[in-house]
Amino acid sequence: MSLRDSDRAIVERELGREPTPAEAALFENLWSEHCAYRSSRPLLTAFDSEGEQVVIGPGDDAAVVSLPGSEDVYITLGIESHNHPSYVDPFDGAATGVGGIVRDTLSMGAYPIALTDSLYFGPFENEHSRYLMEGVVEGISHYGNCIGVPTVGGSVSFHADYEGNPLVNVACVGLLSPDRLVTAKAQSAGNTLVLVGNATGRDGLGGASFASEDLSEDAETEDRPAVQVGDPYAEKLLIECNEALIDEGLVLSARDLGAAGLGGASSELVAKGGLGARIELDRVHQREPNMNALEILLAESQERMCYEVAPEDVERVRELAARFDLGCSVIGEVTEGNYVCTFEGETVVDVPGEFLADGAPMNDLDSVEPQAPETDRPDVALTEAFEAVVASPNTASKRWVYRQYDHEVGNRTSVLPGDDAALVAIREAGKSLALSAGADPNWTSAAPYEGARAVAFENATNLAAKGARPLAAVDCLNGGNPEKPDVYGGFKGIVDGLADMCRRLAVPVVGGNVSLYNDSVSGPIPPTPTLAMVGVSDAYDAPPARVAGEGTLLVVGASGDGLGGSELLAQFGGSDRFPTLPSDPTAVVDALADVAGQSSTLAVHDVSHGGLAVTLAEMVSTAGGVDASVDSLAALFEETPGRAVVETTAPERVRERFADVAPVAEVGSATADGTLRLDVGGESLSYGHETISDLRDVLTRGLD
Repeated sequence: MSLRDSDRAIVERELGREPTPAEAALFENLWSEHCAYRSSRPLLTAFDSEGEQVVIGPGDDAAVVSLPGSEDVYITLGIESHNHPSYVDPFDGAATGVGGIVRDTLSMGAYPIALTDSLYFGPFENEHSRYLMEGVVEGISHYGNCIGVPTVGGSVSFHADYEGNPLVNVACVGLLSPDRLVTAKAQSAGNTLVLVGNATGRDGLGGASFASEDLSEDAETEDRPAVQVGDPYAEKLLIECNEALIDEGLVLSARDLGAAGLGGASSELVAKGGLGARIELDRVHQREPNMNALEILLAESQERMCYEVAPEDVERVRELAARFDLGCSVIGEVTEGNYVCTFEGETVVDVPGEFLADGAPMNDLDSVEPQAPETDRPDVALTEAFEAVVASPNTASKRWVYRQYDHEVGNRTSVLPGDDAALVAIREAGKSLALSAGADPNWTSAAPYEGARAVAFENATNLAAKGARPLAAVDCLNGGNPEKPDVYGGFKGIVDGLADMCRRLAVPVVGGNVSLYNDSVSGPIPPTPTLAMVGVSDAYDAPPARVAGEGTLLVVGASGDGLGGSELLAQFGGSDRFPTLPSDPTAVVDALADVAGQSSTLAVHDVSHGGLAVTLAEMVSTAGGVDASVDSLAALFEETPGRAVVETTAPERVRERFADVAPVAEVGSATADGTLRLDVGGESLSYGHETISDLRDVLTRGLD
């Protein structure tokens, strides 16, 4: 890409001259969709981002939230996409996505304690999709395992429209105390700017602009230089060095080097403080010879941080960087004037910092609302439907993925991947943090607005199933080319739907990321609103998703009476309206969280992807079986979120808690024989645990 003519004209008017090549490249990247949110920012005001527990909301490297009842314990939340790089180079693209969101956590003064990843690929039966998946999972596991941050949850989805453009969305949670809080807002002129971390190379050049255009047919070869190359061992050293710097109070403000490299991080840092900078690019420690000013400014080499430091503390920062075997360059100072960069004695950038960081004009784009689907349900046999849905890659076991991640390092994880939500101990507050992350492209393809509402509700239900109440969320809003009215209409639908449900749940959306132009020769991706939501529980454990084999099985929550967006329709074709969601989702979530905490509750598992068919199949183990009945095939496969199957020894307690909130239906009982027996409108099914496991092990068979 190059700076578009209309933007160049705006820049020339502001500067009163033509921009230098380095300035033009900076504006191209910082005014790109990836950095400036030119097409999405007008829509993002739909989100409520304030709340009693919100310390820092959108606009910084990560959000900061205090834990209820523990005001001296803060967590950070951040989420990032690395979509285009993960198509071009799946291993490095995904790995550096992990590294970037971890550094966003560091820049707030926090220590990273948990990761989630939400991954979206083309059809699993496609060889290229499996190649991308293997590379992405390997990259995430390699980087996360090496830096010692557990990957505790996430999601994996497959859809034909991701064939030419997979999505890799990674979220990170950090932990800090109020006295350690740092922001990305420069404090005062006269302070020193210090670059700490890996040496700068030529990798990742133009990464921000690359992420702001459709993928071309030859992207895997032509765009490889735009992909960063990570070094997790350097990142681990950077994590510990950052801790030492924060311990000694040496950091006044910080920003990690991600999109647009040094130019992006340093200009945004000073612009947030209404200040400028003078940077000598020659001082930047480099790992490649003969780098020019533009390359030093825009390279997105990984494992680097930009710190604002008091002049008298610079030597101590150097000493700590040397202790951790990291490079350290004193690159300039904060000033009252413009953002200025020099190279070999020549001024190559001299622009107002705020104009560079925030001056991009917003796009006014046309949108077309999606049409509501007609009802055309497939005529399919029960056994065929059950086996196809339970064995679908979308609903099948994701054990092949999460077994490659170290999800227990740090000794905090008590509920492991594979459950509705992870549970991470925050012993500093005497509480647990529950994490759920993901989206369902089937839902948002069928109905962007209602599907996005369902995504938010389902994530909240996942937390409640583990006894936690939602606290806050961050989102990663992925869409295709927004210049296409139908694509922008779908994107607008997911923004409004997510914002509406989060508002109804009283869950502030405290930060996020937007990734557009996820379009390729295969067409646009489905509108994909990945949500990472956290909740708080007073317990360090939670009821499991698998039955104990001793209680009554109840379905709590209302049916939405629609198959739209279901895996059944994905497998067999047809269409239907999207399920109707409850009018008071907060009451449902609160009631479920209370039920999960009852001593008589033996197991809880939410009903969502694949409907009751998949939920009941997942609840069976070698030690526990299910004997249940439902009225119809539609009731077995509809995917209305906000419902859960509860195994309890005191059904009356569950009914009492859900009185005047949502329906409670007894569907059967748990058994001790490891068999799933289903009666569906008079037809019977029976599957042993081993058969179900074999059906659900499709990823392992396809990848090992």
